[in-house]
Amino acid sequence: MNDVAGRRARGGGGSARRAERSAVSFETARYISRNIPNFEILNEEALQIIEWNADTILEEIGVNFVENPAALDLWRAAGADVKGERVHIPRGLARKLCATAPSQFTQYARNPARNVNVGGRDLVLAPVYGPPFVRDRAGGRRYATIADFQNFVKLGYMSKWLHHSGGTVCEPTDVPVNKRHLDMLHAHMVLSDKPYMGSVTEPSRAQDSVDMSKLLFGADFVDQNTVMTSLININSPMTFDGIMMGAMEVYARNNQATIISPFIVGGAMAPVTVAGTLTQVLAEVLAGVAYSQLVRPGAPVIAGAFVTSIDMNSGAPTFGTPEAAHITYGAGQLVRRLNLPYRSGGSFCGSKLPDAQAAYETANSLNMALLAGVNFMLHACGWLEGGLVSSYEKFVMDADQLGTLHHLAQGISMDDNGQALDAIREVGPGGHYLGCQHTQANFKSAFWRSDLLDYKPFETWDEEGARDTETLAAERVHKMLGDYQAPALDEGIAESLTDFVARKKASVPDAFI
Repeated sequence: MNDVAGRRARGGGGSARRAERSAVSFETARYISRNIPNFEILNEEALQIIEWNADTILEEIGVNFVENPAALDLWRAAGADVKGERVHIPRGLARKLCATAPSQFTQYARNPARNVNVGGRDLVLAPVYGPPFVRDRAGGRRYATIADFQNFVKLGYMSKWLHHSGGTVCEPTDVPVNKRHLDMLHAHMVLSDKPYMGSVTEPSRAQDSVDMSKLLFGADFVDQNTVMTSLININSPMTFDGIMMGAMEVYARNNQATIISPFIVGGAMAPVTVAGTLTQVLAEVLAGVAYSQLVRPGAPVIAGAFVTSIDMNSGAPTFGTPEAAHITYGAGQLVRRLNLPYRSGGSFCGSKLPDAQAAYETANSLNMALLAGVNFMLHACGWLEGGLVSSYEKFVMDADQLGTLHHLAQGISMDDNGQALDAIREVGPGGHYLGCQHTQANFKSAFWRSDLLDYKPFETWDEEGARDTETLAAERVHKMLGDYQAPALDEGIAESLTDFVARKKASVPDAFI
């Protein structure tokens, strides 16, 4: 019996069952399945032009694979023309290689009820990723800590409309750079039972993510199934660095999913025009996905882009703009023609506070992503200040509003109950529907209702303190964290994870760069 199996046996099934009975269960809505059409902004001629131009970029201009000789060897063997670190990909080759990637896949959670399907008509919502700062009403803006990270994982676990625990929900700057990935993964695995993301900041950290996942799920299960979806950003324009590609190689070899995603700020990392940006995005996606398939044919990938534009006066990124919507809609069409799952969208805003600007820009971004056919939406809640800040209040505000996406995606029911002819006959001209049988039968589920926003009359609102939405959100954060209870986890597995983290941390000195 190996060490991991021994630890599991010592934990025993009885202890896990007792923990499960005593744990508080928080409702999580199933991932969204769209019953509405995607919005398609490009006609067939435009799509063909962009596809032709993207292949022209790959063949004539090429893409850089830097500090990665093994990648150059793989491309050379596949038929690409490699000059130094520049890879020129013959027309059609990248698209042919992409064909082995699955059109959809299941990401498994340690709680099977939380498994998600990525691709097809489905949409998975995951929280903000990457900010070094956090903000709350009481403490203001500050560098994030591991305690903040753990709090956001707890909030994500308890949020009904959020399907995924995410990855770096904030960057815990009080933990050494070379060790913080261990604490972050441990938090996702222990404090939540939703799906999670792995580390990509160094290939060895990606391998740690795989190894920890094998402790959580079992080595054989991880070998055969996808339990992580991790973010691989392309250094736009058209550069694939050795660190990100090295992490992707680890995940691909282990059958774990990666998001192949250009990082686009229009006017800085891509042309200022929508068509030009879409062409570059497609070229980068084709090269990135194709390379994942060179590493392991059939490795699961999600294709897409983080898209924003630049303010030409200040140089700052802008969000919720018409141009970003145009690119997101068009990229969705191009990715679907590759028969791949699509990543984009989020609760994007440039505001420094969870205020009206944040609300407008976020609403534009979320609805855009729903209509664009996005399958995996990172940054779905908590994003503030152009992605520099994870906001506690905005996290719960956004997570509440994700419920509207679920209901919009349901479309319009046209069954007998939806047609409501019996109700119209019962009430007749001049009546009202408040007491009719149809209303009584449907009132609990007829309308989506926010669990956060205030709908009370003015007098009641005033008597209760005239609280604005940020105040309500701060109170909700406090209550959720106070009510939190960790999901049950077998004691043997929990012990093996704790031991792994401790041993890994002890094996190397701290490094903060």
